[in-house]
Amino acid sequence: MNKDLTEAQQDYAHFLPALSGFYATYVGKQRFPDPVKGPYVSDTRMPNNFTNGMESLNYLNAKEGAFTYKWTLYSAGHAELDTNKHSPKEDMIRNRDRTNTWALGDSGGFQIGKGVWEGDWKDPNCPKAQKKRDGVLRWMDAYMDYGMILDIPAWVARSPAGAKATGISTYDEAVAATRINNDYWMKHRTGACKFLNVLQGENHADADDWYEQMKDYCDPVKYPDNHFNGWSMGGQNMCDVHLLLKRIVTMHYDGMLQSGIHDVMHFLGTSKLEWACLLTDVQRAIRKYYNPTMMLTFDCASPFLATANGQIYIQNETPDRGKWTYRMVPSVDELKYASDTRGFRDAVLADGIFKNFEDSPVTDGLLINDVCTYAVGDTNKIGTIKVLKGDVDLDKEGNPLLDADGNTTVRGRDSTSWDSFSYAIQMGHNVWSHINAVQEANRQYDAGVIPKMLVQEQFDRVLFRDVMEEIFSKSTKEESLEIIEKYTKFWMAIPGTRGAIGKKTVNASTHFNALFDVEEPTVDEDTLDETKLEDLEDEQL
Repeated sequence: MNKDLTEAQQDYAHFLPALSGFYATYVGKQRFPDPVKGPYVSDTRMPNNFTNGMESLNYLNAKEGAFTYKWTLYSAGHAELDTNKHSPKEDMIRNRDRTNTWALGDSGGFQIGKGVWEGDWKDPNCPKAQKKRDGVLRWMDAYMDYGMILDIPAWVARSPAGAKATGISTYDEAVAATRINNDYWMKHRTGACKFLNVLQGENHADADDWYEQMKDYCDPVKYPDNHFNGWSMGGQNMCDVHLLLKRIVTMHYDGMLQSGIHDVMHFLGTSKLEWACLLTDVQRAIRKYYNPTMMLTFDCASPFLATANGQIYIQNETPDRGKWTYRMVPSVDELKYASDTRGFRDAVLADGIFKNFEDSPVTDGLLINDVCTYAVGDTNKIGTIKVLKGDVDLDKEGNPLLDADGNTTVRGRDSTSWDSFSYAIQMGHNVWSHINAVQEANRQYDAGVIPKMLVQEQFDRVLFRDVMEEIFSKSTKEESLEIIEKYTKFWMAIPGTRGAIGKKTVNASTHFNALFDVEEPTVDEDTLDETKLEDLEDEQL
């Protein structure tokens, strides 16, 4: 079991856990006990294996975390943007060790797209839009190492709520509104935070157009003092290998991938293990031929989303020539375990709840009743009595609740053994599991174990990593683009980050549909219900 995941990172593309505000709140608020109520989580509720208390969950704390990992992403979309306001819930981010951690700020463009951040984003003088625009910039300058500019996603026009809240109804309007934000960033940035130019577009034509309209913001010749410092790949750019490779080659020959100037390229919402290895191949090729200091990063919120959906990571699966995944299953949640002091792993395996379970530094020494903390008859924080599934509701004295007709009721039924801290504990386990899975996938890949996605064996044995060498080693743009076109069928066979394959990968509407037509939760990380994590955060905050 590797506890120092920073050391284990080596030269792989960097996975960034998209830190949940729910999770960060536990670390932050525990640092500021209420003078009357005491600590956010009481000492009696703290698991015995958390030797450093709540800081055991803080993977950014190299001295006290149960495991450590220096890289993360945090979104302005759920941040306290007023930098003059004390915010205990964000102390994990605000007061991290800046010398030993690295944080990328997501701008909140997703909130604009969904219609959460209202305003006329086409008008540079709109008070609502301007307040968010300035708030995000100041927040990133204060707390982030790198940040994304506040983009207006191209898909906002197809989001009914987004179009209504922003007044943006076309692709061209999204571009124009993004340029307003870019211009504001260029003029008012302090230099404390480095910024990534966000690329959007839902098909090849729009993605190419977006790049051409936005690339000057990264131009050190045109803007020697305040140019942007790298790239963030959104829309079609993050889910289509064909377009991605063409974009990188074009950037290089445009002078937009220079060492010491454009050193970070981020991929939004990328969770597949195969893509972790794919991006490592791309990073290594860029470092070898274009920019030796380039760092590719990618993020997802799957560890936090999984827990909110009742799922827990149990093991990794990396079969040669097969599909790679981190296996998730419904976690244990039964009231009968509240008095059970067996180790978590021992109990779930002995009772046949999981067939397999890989411990993490968070679960090593954890007891099953640290997670399943409520028993039958216990009262939760809102006064609901815990009952077995199928039982009638009880009042606080333990008597059946009756309606006006004298019948038992189902009002207030609550059979979960988890309190909110149970979620935080399992999130910590899932974060370690996801980072470790990404690193282990890269280790297996380097050892010669190849996922089905990254080898083409229909006619000849063609490895993705070998094609990267062939593309980036060429001495001219035309030669590199020719090689990319040569392998079009290979690119069409690689599922995008949201699972699209073949011709579906040439239109990012599949990504939009995945975001807004969410399926019922399954063990597939791409279909986890994002609203459940949002509900958890709203309930807590």
